[in-house]
Amino acid sequence: MSAERRKLLAAGAALGGLSALPGGGAYAAGSDKPEKEEVRIGFIPLTDCASVVMAAALGFDKKYGIKIVPTKEASWAGVRDKLVNGELDMAHVLYGLIYGVHLGVAGPKKDMAVLMTLNNNGQAITLSKKLADAGAVDAASLAKVMAKDRRDYTFAQTFPTGTHAMWLYYWLAAAGVNPLKDAKVITVPPPQMVANMRVGNMDGFCVGEPWNHRAIIDGIGITAATTQDIWKDHPEKVLGTTGDFVKKYPNTARAVIMAVLEAGRWIDASLSNKQKMAETIADKAYVNTSVDAINQRILGRYQNGLGKTWDDPNYMKFFNDGQVNFPWLSDGMWFLTQHKRWGLIKEHPDYLGVARQVNQVELYKQAASALGVSVPKETMRSAKLFDGVVWDAKDPAKYADSFKVRA
Repeated sequence: MSAERRKLLAAGAALGGLSALPGGGAYAAGSDKPEKEEVRIGFIPLTDCASVVMAAALGFDKKYGIKIVPTKEASWAGVRDKLVNGELDMAHVLYGLIYGVHLGVAGPKKDMAVLMTLNNNGQAITLSKKLADAGAVDAASLAKVMAKDRRDYTFAQTFPTGTHAMWLYYWLAAAGVNPLKDAKVITVPPPQMVANMRVGNMDGFCVGEPWNHRAIIDGIGITAATTQDIWKDHPEKVLGTTGDFVKKYPNTARAVIMAVLEAGRWIDASLSNKQKMAETIADKAYVNTSVDAINQRILGRYQNGLGKTWDDPNYMKFFNDGQVNFPWLSDGMWFLTQHKRWGLIKEHPDYLGVARQVNQVELYKQAASALGVSVPKETMRSAKLFDGVVWDAKDPAKYADSFKVRA
């Protein structure tokens, strides 16, 4: 066993001692015993897989009578297929992907479940150095360059119904660029973004970290916007599974939520924990990049690749006193409004009904309260996005139809 792994396990044990459950581990025995003890959780090599990886690396899973087996996947389409066919029990997954599968968009239709939100913030939109040299450094200047120099512009996202597609489309549309008409949009797996930009396959992309910062380190791209600029504390990845899994193994699902919740709390607890996390997930088995590609932005230290540096208080958060992790119904509904806006779904769905089916609010509340993590009274929250438009989930159909730029 490596010295680093010994240190991590010691840290986990120490923390475990501090946060033991009332009654010495509620869900580990008796009628609450996990029905399935080994849980295969898929992940994509991204910084925001950290709470799933650390739950296993620090041994939080053992506290709740389960063994998390993190399995590295190559693409979101692969994650979708393996969740649907049962090869994976759960996954670190794009919020909108789970909703897409539930409605049969961008793949097979199957009842799906969101157990918890894994992180807020921490994605970005990268433009190529070539575009930046031509003057495109943010949405407004990009729109000007595209209007002046008419050619085919290609942008990449990571999955048709996923978060990155929605952030990219929203950002472009706010500047008057219709992503479906004025540009070509392609799907590229996150770890392949930088290599594809290097060979000139795209002008820009939206992806999770560390791949935006990696593009800066490699001198091939600049950060035009962070996603927290678009929507502060936005929902991002979730812990997703199928509706069948939750019905069949509710205790296992709750145990995993608890282990991952503890891991998120551990990551957010200190700078040294964040640094340890970066060192762990940079490994070839996980994200497979240099630690410096991960640890800067995880601490809120940003640079745009054009000489500007800043400290961002709204960096990627995994816990934030439980604010991150609650599966708000309004968050799921927002993705549906954007799916409707961009023609991914043809008719308005029952926005609230679908969110109630998918987001496992009661199960999450049980897990959170057992850990003493505060839970909001409401299941809806409102937010003002960067274009000044407020999302409050009161009339989702009207909201979806209110955008000038749409499919």
